[in-house]
Amino acid sequence: MPPKYAAIWDMDGTLVDTAELHFQAWVEVCRENGRDFTRADFAATFGRRNPEILTYLFGDRLSAEQAVELGDRKEELYRAAARSGVALLPGAGELMADLHRRGVAQAIGSSAPRANLELILELTGIGRYLGAVVGMEDTTRGKPDPQVFEVAAQRLGVPAERCVVFEDAVAGVQAARAGGMRCVAVTFVAHHPAEKLLAAGADRLVASLAELDGSAVLALLEGAVE
Repeated sequence: MPPKYAAIWDMDGTLVDTAELHFQAWVEVCRENGRDFTRADFAATFGRRNPEILTYLFGDRLSAEQAVELGDRKEELYRAAARSGVALLPGAGELMADLHRRGVAQAIGSSAPRANLELILELTGIGRYLGAVVGMEDTTRGKPDPQVFEVAAQRLGVPAERCVVFEDAVAGVQAARAGGMRCVAVTFVAHHPAEKLLAAGADRLVASLAELDGSAVLALLEGAVE
């Protein structure tokens, strides 16, 4: 029997806070290529796929090969820094474990490259809760397009109306709603104001995942399909 419900997790900013590591990696890559990378640039691009970020940063100056090389360079810098230690955000591990005990299928739905996701899974030990991991290489369109969450739901075998997405970004909330899924927005890392997350369509807003348990998530899902 396929699972009845599914939880799909964004990674950066939702399960872990790796924003500063990403920022410093982009600063270095841009410095090496004659461009500043500012906090405003970071705010405008965080959570997007590398192809879209590089287009934002360099326009049409890069060949396809150069874009791949720069993207790979940035991720190498990020992973080198992340190996020094990344911890789950408050409540994340407990909630994933509770959902797992209750039979809720779980997946990662992220814009990050697979190598980054695999490193975080290794460092945090949450891979045991997951039935699918969907990253940049599995999609051709970035959030707010719902493709990443749709692919995750398909791989879990759960219809969209029985899925809840956990996100911290406006584009991610928009993607979840565009895909016909419920969405819990988390403000712990404070990349996006609460009012913007609600305006984007979040069904519930929490300051921390520690505010939730599996029964609260199931109540949200069951309300969506009554």
